[in-house]
Amino acid sequence: MEEYVTEKNTDKQVKGRAIALLPIGVFLVIFLGSGIITGDFYVMPAIVAFLIALAVAFMQNRSLSFNDKIGVIAKGVGDENIITMCLIFLCAGAFSGAVTAAGGVESTVNLGLSVLPPSVAVVGLFVIACFISISMGTSMGTIAALAPIAVGISDKTGFEMAICIGAVMCGAMFGDNLSMISDTTIAAVKTQGCEMKDKFKENFFIVLPAAVITIGILFFMTMDGNFELAEDLPYQAVRVLPYILVLFGALAGINVFVVLLGGTVISLIVGVATDALAAKDIFTAVGGGVTGMYDITVISIVVACIVSLVKEYGGIQFILNIIRKLTKGEKGAEVGIATLALAVDACTANNTVAIVMAGPIAKEISTEYNVDPKRSASLLDIFSSVGQGLIPYGAQMLSAASLTGLTPYDILPYMYYPILMAVSAFLFIAFRGKKTAKA
Repeated sequence: MEEYVTEKNTDKQVKGRAIALLPIGVFLVIFLGSGIITGDFYVMPAIVAFLIALAVAFMQNRSLSFNDKIGVIAKGVGDENIITMCLIFLCAGAFSGAVTAAGGVESTVNLGLSVLPPSVAVVGLFVIACFISISMGTSMGTIAALAPIAVGISDKTGFEMAICIGAVMCGAMFGDNLSMISDTTIAAVKTQGCEMKDKFKENFFIVLPAAVITIGILFFMTMDGNFELAEDLPYQAVRVLPYILVLFGALAGINVFVVLLGGTVISLIVGVATDALAAKDIFTAVGGGVTGMYDITVISIVVACIVSLVKEYGGIQFILNIIRKLTKGEKGAEVGIATLALAVDACTANNTVAIVMAGPIAKEISTEYNVDPKRSASLLDIFSSVGQGLIPYGAQMLSAASLTGLTPYDILPYMYYPILMAVSAFLFIAFRGKKTAKA
């Protein structure tokens, strides 16, 4: 029998083992199969499919005892980046729960809509969705907040509802990809080992052309429209303050834990001071937000276990050997990372899970070909968001469709931003000069 490859083996010419990827294959078959059979890609909880895949991984490689395998996954889960990522998830949840309970979400939405120029209503939807999603760190929350507004604008302007909700979807994916408190950003940064502010700057200049062109397309498609708000949209600017402080704090390079915990405390103070939140409910608000991050935290831990065993058995080496055959230099490696993120997202229908799964492989690729960590983190986040914005069975698309009475296929033709984001990123890879990773 061919020997399993372990991470201790430093011979780069060693042949990896395709069979070591069986647990990942099992996950994809179970997760995708249940979705295809039932027509509902969320009937099978991702964590259940991952636990089954982990069980398969444990049954492989009889040359290692059960205790040895426990040691392998303990080392993988105990990695500094995995632990840090999970703690950041929980802190981001605490901030989200606190700022929502303090009225930050409602005030942010109403503030944006209050300055919406009636002549550019659909463009305004996109811009406001960008602002809200980058502030809230969640595309789903942005879609839920703005979908009813999109329906109202469609009714009053005569524009197709699909283009109005498409503008919201595009803006939601903009912030999901860039926000400092988005779980996708956290996962991309921690799996690649770079700073959030560095990833943001790298990422922002890649997607900015796509955002600008999207604005241009929406403007020329809807420039003859008009819309006036018939209801008051009360807001308090002070309730938006925590979002702004978190954004600028993260960009300034302040430790992410300090930023998130500080934002949580400020949110609670603002909420109590403006009577949006009773003092007795502050811990409940924080706890609710933390609880909302349990799923992705546990999934991240289980995926780390699976990846550790797959790597120990030679699965990662097998993938890297294939990529070496197909890749020529740094640009080829970047295309490989982009394709990997897009493919995994298409299979998992969850961009955060896709990054957690693809991250370790992307890290190996970036190290092998000297790709800057902030660049690999950006590509992971961008292309998983591209996939998530375009797959008709993704949570974002299904949510937008259900809130408007449309189908995902009605909305897809107006998803300009994800497509332009992919084009911009590939052009960035093709024409930007080489930027090697720091030692």
